[in-house]
Amino acid sequence: MRRILYVLPVVVFTVLALFFLKGLTLNPRDIPSVLIDRPVPEMSLAPLPGRGEGSGLATKDLKGRVSLVNIFGSWCISCVQEHPTLMEIKRRGDAPIHGIDWRDDPVAGAAWLKKSGDPYERVGIDPPPGRTAVDFGVTGAPESFIVDKAGVIRYKHVGPISPEIWSKTLLPIIRQLEKAP
Repeated sequence: MRRILYVLPVVVFTVLALFFLKGLTLNPRDIPSVLIDRPVPEMSLAPLPGRGEGSGLATKDLKGRVSLVNIFGSWCISCVQEHPTLMEIKRRGDAPIHGIDWRDDPVAGAAWLKKSGDPYERVGIDPPPGRTAVDFGVTGAPESFIVDKAGVIRYKHVGPISPEIWSKTLLPIIRQLEKAP
């Protein structure tokens, strides 16, 4: 019985250490999403001021072409960091980008895009409490989703998109989905 009392703490420590070591090998950006391989949530978002009637974002707008949906806000520091990459994606015509201005003042969102450049084909307003972003499973901005031609979410990226992430991860997924019937 005494022997078990000496061995048990060592066994517990070893098991906990193995879990800890396994956790160190995981990428914190790889947050699983229950929406992968499911249709985009139903939405019909109003456009940002100054973008014109019909330039908001609705579920039907995400069908027919593979596209990137980017959740952003003018208040978001990481969104500022990824913005030049989104502008480059638009300039090169790699993929259509649609935006959801999350928990933002619509006037501030529109002013930020006017000042920084607008990479989005369509932008919808998701004011507080940000119900559409919650339906997407968003935990913070920026987050981006690759949506296939049928309007099904195929990939979720958490955090800013860098040129490396775009070229090595997101663009290959988009190109593969574009080849699909």
